[in-house]
Parts: sequence; structure tokens; C-alpha cells
Amino acid sequence: MGVGSLLPFPREFADVEEFYWLWILATTAYGVGDTLTTLTLHRYAPAVVEGNPIVAAVLARFGFAGLAAWKIAVICLCLAVSVRAARQWEDRFSYYFPPVVLTLVGSFFTVYNLRLLLG
Repeated sequence: MGVGSLLPFPREFADVEEFYWLWILATTAYGVGDTLTTLTLHRYAPAVVEGNPIVAAVLARFGFAGLAAWKIAVICLCLAVSVRAARQWEDRFSYYFPPVVLTLVGSFFTVYNLRLLLG
């Protein structure tokens, strides 16, 4: 089994290292940064209300474990779209869009939550 068969897409479509870095950034910003700052706000600033109705419902019903499960589900869905875009659709927009959006959204809300936390 060669390295090429382990790649999530044809080598000529995109660079594997680029793929990994896109998803490391997305996971760090959305999965870690936004999640940790959201949890910190809920614990140390209870007067701050969650603005996302889906996240608010998940937190109310399932708590912090539910938030983690929600974030993992979103990341997995976006990752599946990105891989499918590269493997089957050969669509560069759909390949780049999910990790870029997660990185931007995660970064924005991490900074926004920190701003709320620090007053």
C-alpha cells in the first residue's frame, strides 16, 4: 500500500501538507478557541447569554459535553464536505470553503468571547 492510497484526495488536486494545515487552523480556532472561551464565559460570566440559539439549546439540554459533541459534529461534517470536494467533485471552492469558514468564524468568536470575558 503506497502513500498515495492513504491520501484523502488525488495528489495532483492539492498538497497534503496544505490540507493538514487548513484543518489544524480550523480545529484550533473553532474547535479549541471558540469552545474554551464559550465554556469560560458560561462558568465565570453567567450574565452573558449565548447568542447562537442552537448552541444555547445544546448547552441548556446537554451541558458542556453537548457543546463538545456539537463542535465535533460540525467539524466532521465540514471535513467530509472538504474531502468529498477533493476526491469526487474536484471542486476547489468546496475544498477550501469549510476549513476557511471554520477558521474565520472560530477566530472571530474567540476574540469576541475574550472581549466579553475581559469586559
